[in-house]
Amino acid sequence: MRWEGNRESSNVEDRRGEGGGGGGGGMIGGRSIGIGTVVIALIGWGVFGINPLTTIGMLSGGGQPQVQQQQGPAKAPPADDSQAKFVSTVLASTEDVWTKIFQQGGAQYREPKLVLFRGAVPTACGTGQSAMGPFYCPGDQKVYLDMGFFDTMSRQLGAPGDFARAYVVAHEVGHHVQTLLGTTEKVDSMRGRVSQRDQNALSVRLELQADCYAGVWANHSQQAKNWLDQSDIESAINAAQSIGDDKLQREQTGTVRPDGFTHGSSAQRVRWFSTGLKTGSVQSCDTFNTQSL
Repeated sequence: MRWEGNRESSNVEDRRGEGGGGGGGGMIGGRSIGIGTVVIALIGWGVFGINPLTTIGMLSGGGQPQVQQQQGPAKAPPADDSQAKFVSTVLASTEDVWTKIFQQGGAQYREPKLVLFRGAVPTACGTGQSAMGPFYCPGDQKVYLDMGFFDTMSRQLGAPGDFARAYVVAHEVGHHVQTLLGTTEKVDSMRGRVSQRDQNALSVRLELQADCYAGVWANHSQQAKNWLDQSDIESAINAAQSIGDDKLQREQTGTVRPDGFTHGSSAQRVRWFSTGLKTGSVQSCDTFNTQSL
């Protein structure tokens, strides 16, 4: 991925040197949407004997956003931090792509902030933990990222490569797009009104749509920058496949329970990312009005 020399976003907050905490553990008030939620849930089951449905419910619980702990002004990442520069460059590209798409639809795109942290971080959704993986909080419209997750992708999930990492950022920005379009609110309004199984099914559709939106971004960014080659595309598809619910469940428990899926199977995640990548169309990402995921 030829990302060096491109514009960097000014919407990156570096809070890696600050102490995390405030408000207890996990995402309890408000709702966090993250690419790694199911990862911590399955680890909890495999290591601590915790039912993953309980963990997911705690991490994704409904309700009003919590009041965020007061923090000082955020710093920009150091100029010599190559990983932060990479994240800032990818975020800038998502800003360019989604601003144009929203303008074409007669709307205005509000750029999200991306917060770099280590360990734990206070958010409007509660306290975020590194073990959750990257996540998005609708309450403050921020993406949260501990870049140690990139090492986890390479070493534990078998998903190395710059564009695999870019896909992760684009997926979380996809959740921001869902918030702006009102999709997240509609799904949250069903919480407590449907069964746990149906709630999980809605979560799957929400996550697969974010995968598709990541593909839409990849399509438009490639047209604008021509910064990808086939190996980059393959690395992103590999990342989507590596974090499918079925793969993670099988690795952690030895069995697969589709009714416990919250993010979608490997095949589904690859399909919807590829759909967005191929079409570049937001309309092609309607995961809520299709019977076949």
